Amino acid sequence: MTLIEFVRGCTFDDFLLTPQCGILPRRDPQVVDLSARFSRHLTLRRPIVSANMDTVTRAAMAIVLAEEGGLGIVDRGFRSGDIGPQVAEIAIVKRTQHGVIADPHAIEDTAHVEDARRAMERTKVGTLAVVDGRRRLRGLLTERDIRFVPGDAAVAERMTPRERLVLHEGPITLADAERVMVERKVKKLPLIEPDGTLMGLVTAKDLMKQAQHPFATRHRLGRLVVGAAVGATGDYLERAIEVQRAGADVIVIDIAHGHSQVMERALAEVRKRCADVDIVAGNVATGEGARFLLERGADAIKVGIGPGGGCSTRLTTNFGIPQVEALVRCRQVVDGAVPIIADGGIRRDGALTQALLFGGDTVMLGTAFASTDEAPGEIVHKAVVVPESQKIVQVPFKAFRGMASIGAVRDRLDIEDSDPNEVEAIGAEGIEVSVPARGSARVVIHDMLKHLCSAISYGGATSLAALQLAFRADPMRYLVKLSVASRVESFQR
Repeated sequence: MTLIEFVRGCTFDDFLLTPQCGILPRRDPQVVDLSARFSRHLTLRRPIVSANMDTVTRAAMAIVLAEEGGLGIVDRGFRSGDIGPQVAEIAIVKRTQHGVIADPHAIEDTAHVEDARRAMERTKVGTLAVVDGRRRLRGLLTERDIRFVPGDAAVAERMTPRERLVLHEGPITLADAERVMVERKVKKLPLIEPDGTLMGLVTAKDLMKQAQHPFATRHRLGRLVVGAAVGATGDYLERAIEVQRAGADVIVIDIAHGHSQVMERALAEVRKRCADVDIVAGNVATGEGARFLLERGADAIKVGIGPGGGCSTRLTTNFGIPQVEALVRCRQVVDGAVPIIADGGIRRDGALTQALLFGGDTVMLGTAFASTDEAPGEIVHKAVVVPESQKIVQVPFKAFRGMASIGAVRDRLDIEDSDPNEVEAIGAEGIEVSVPARGSARVVIHDMLKHLCSAISYGGATSLAALQLAFRADPMRYLVKLSVASRVESFQR
């Protein structure tokens, strides 16, 4: 029996994995290699991606995911035609952590202290580079330099002038920058061109962040990596251009039915105008759908129609493929040409491992992160009855909704003022629910990684890639199909 025949109609709770002889000395995420390809040119140190949903990923979530070695995809759930808010979220991520700050905030030497205060408040930085009209460095100005100083005082009088600064001419590695800063006992190192033009800035704060998050997903200049989602109609093309300009490292063209002419046109148009960034396309659930996107140049393929906790596509249309079968189908067609993102259906950490074995290179999670501190939205307390004692307690919840829910569609398409008949014509394929608050997403991620390392040990491998290779070479060695009774024994607690 072939693998596709064996998994037909099956999903994660239909299988266990047979334990193998363990050879992993330590189940420690700090030492086990969990790296995985997210797209054609982007590799993650951790195979975890937060979903592009408006109740899941904005700047705060994307920062945590990138710092922990994964990736956050900022959603497109803003009002149609209003691209600025999504661009602002991406800018926050890109300015959170640097190696070399290639475009440090600056102020001209002819400005006044009040101008500097406003600039610091607007940009949330405590140091401004002072430049002349040709952007040649004149000095540095810090919050301490202007404390208690009248607003009409000149910036040039309060700054530390260039002559008293430690500078470096030309590019520099982070290791060399750290050495210079230690030797010269400075916290900031401006980088200049031979003619004095400001070209960058290295700060001790950023170097400390680099050390604190050794597995972080970073751009070559040290900035955190972030993705951005766009649709396939409306303002999708303008949005793609703007998010790339803002620094998005990957663009996800995300629609419910990626095997479509709408996706074909959108993928071609975005590729034409955003040639320097990887483009992820989806969602699909069949081998034909995966081949369709692969042949049209997708740099990664998102697999999953209907398995997610916020999706009701299968309920409302009866179309979809169980997620394990979908992953196997797509993997057999793509065969490693581009990475596959397993999107949806992962309701426990063990299913995360299964998603990575059956076909996913990375996993995309929504429900798991929707209840965390970093997810958008306020925490609300609801009265819940404790079954054992029948006492009523207040439990913290957060809202979670699928991006095809009627509320999300209303917000995204800005149709509140539309004709009632137009609203009624929308076929919602998502649900809106409340999920119990879980604290920081970092804790959730750390638990997932510990359990993934344990799975690698049980699977007789030393790394995620090695376990995937062994499973895909001989899946029947691992797979145990479950009966109803064995599912109860395995997963009901």
